[in-house]
Amino acid sequence: MIDLRALREDPERLRASQRARGEDPAVADRLLELDAGRRSALSRFETLRAEQKSVGKSVSKASPEEREELLVRAKALAAEVKEADAEAGRLADELNAALARVPNLVEEGAPEGGVDDFEVLETVGTPRSFDFTPRDHLELGEMLGAIDMERGAKVSGSRFYFLTGVGARLELALLNMAMNQAVQSGFTPMIPPVLVKPETMEGTGFLGEHSDEVYHLPSDDLYLVGTSEVPLAGYHAGEILPADALPHRYIGWSPCFRREAGSYGKDTRGIIRVHQFNKVEMFVYTHPDQAHEEHKRLLAWEREMLDKLELPYRVVDIAAGDLGTSAARKYDCEAWVPTQETYRELTSTSNCTEFQARRLNTRFRDEDGKPRFAATLNGTLATTRWIVAILENHQREDGSVTVPEALRPFLGLDVLEPLSGRK
Repeated sequence: MIDLRALREDPERLRASQRARGEDPAVADRLLELDAGRRSALSRFETLRAEQKSVGKSVSKASPEEREELLVRAKALAAEVKEADAEAGRLADELNAALARVPNLVEEGAPEGGVDDFEVLETVGTPRSFDFTPRDHLELGEMLGAIDMERGAKVSGSRFYFLTGVGARLELALLNMAMNQAVQSGFTPMIPPVLVKPETMEGTGFLGEHSDEVYHLPSDDLYLVGTSEVPLAGYHAGEILPADALPHRYIGWSPCFRREAGSYGKDTRGIIRVHQFNKVEMFVYTHPDQAHEEHKRLLAWEREMLDKLELPYRVVDIAAGDLGTSAARKYDCEAWVPTQETYRELTSTSNCTEFQARRLNTRFRDEDGKPRFAATLNGTLATTRWIVAILENHQREDGSVTVPEALRPFLGLDVLEPLSGRK
């Protein structure tokens, strides 16, 4: 939710943000109109209420002739006060509903445009040249006894899978490596709930334009999260944090669930686009003035993980129209996938500024003791999808896979070997 006071002072900032996103800039004028109407109605209510109290006090002191007239006026005022209160409430509800639909203000410098208008900031490493025809991650996973899509579909349907044997060990090693790096960097480890209330899901901005991606349990009115960002954002909802406690850095490990609505026919092979996966997610509460620099730190921690795993990747600055509701700026790291001859997203880090904190009422006490809304940020440190890049980039001709050196202490293996008879 954007700041109404800031909107009044500089409506052009919201207009520019909307244009960058490819959305209607006139929303700024509609919000200002509703805000002015609400404040006018509230002022009328307060004026009438004050007159009502004054008339009420005068009745007992009035003469019999005056009292009758005052009682008539008091009755009329009661109806007017009730009407003015209802009008102020109606306009406040309308304003809040309109505000809830407005995405965060785009950070200055973010590329304009849609999903294909990202800017490549840096390319790291050189895609490997194979002297054999590389296998894709699913073929490798089946040879290693690591991925079983057929039985995943049998048990749960399309886009579900089993990680088996060394596949399960590989994911646990990867996620433990990510957790270990984050803890060493000062993050508090968290295993959050993955079912959340509507107000938590709404507060993080996931029930807007992407609500069709979210699994809902109507009988319980709970939502399955698509990222531990959601419960971690709700962790301090309604609280006032001491200023010296910032930044609060959490690292969450959770299963994640996404309906993948609208992705029919896309990435149907393997585990690139699935309904359930595991993820280690960084989440930070910080001072708004420190959010930009904190965002850079989150990106650096993501890159550190990718470097350790010896993966070629590129860093992209996501265009405004592809940011989603809550983000003001987002950077993705995309790893090279040899068999697709392209880069695919492995990490994403977003600066959500004060947007989520306003919706969830998460504040801190500034140096002057006054409460202010915190800034929130998030960033991926490892997910199931990383297995795709590890297997394909580190494969050998016989179907075995060299384990990156940094991952070996967590996995206990130097090489993943195909099962007998599967070479």
